[in-house]
Amino acid sequence: MAREGKRLKSAYADIDRDKFYSLADAVKAIKTRAVAKFDETIEIALNLGVDPRHADQMVRGVVELPHGTGKTVRVAVFAKGDKAEEARKAGADIVGEQDLFDACNAGNMDFDRVIATPDLMGLVGRLGKVLGPRGLMPNPKLGTVTANVTEAVRAAKAGQVQFRVEKAGIVHAGIGKASFSEEKLAENVKAFVDAITKAKPQGAKGTYLKKVSLSSTMGPGVKLDVATLA
Repeated sequence: MAREGKRLKSAYADIDRDKFYSLADAVKAIKTRAVAKFDETIEIALNLGVDPRHADQMVRGVVELPHGTGKTVRVAVFAKGDKAEEARKAGADIVGEQDLFDACNAGNMDFDRVIATPDLMGLVGRLGKVLGPRGLMPNPKLGTVTANVTEAVRAAKAGQVQFRVEKAGIVHAGIGKASFSEEKLAENVKAFVDAITKAKPQGAKGTYLKKVSLSSTMGPGVKLDVATLA
């Protein structure tokens, strides 16, 4: 722990914690300090002026980042017949019906995204208590309940990111890897913030985008100047 503390202290040495950095400077600062022995995830956190306890202030949606997340996404698809074959051809990692239901119900969920065709939602709906807490429950608003399984699987594999505001009004997500170029990271940040902005609920009052920060898995965080995100 002492060694880790010393490393973080060194990383923060020339970062002004009270300063709001431009997007370009923030990305550069975070990327150059991501020096772990693995490819660190670059993460974004947004503090929104909403109270998600009220239905008209919920912020939820999906965005396909222009350069993906750099993460390998395992996709499970509930489908049968031709749609099951379509899902397999699209690159789904797991495809099934009752067999997939039984696996999920038993806690065997080696996947990151679940897609279902509308005709199987009667079956999938019974997995609410299993998939829901993990954020895996298919939802038509997020494009994960669809007859177009090819596009849904492609989007998930390409780096589509789902987001949902937490109780404290915070949204956070991984928007790339430290190995990405500064340009790609900046473009992913802009795409994510743009999606959050467009998802502004009607019930939101006052300042919507209050604070935005960037960090890496093992590195320091910096505050972003919201004006440079437009």
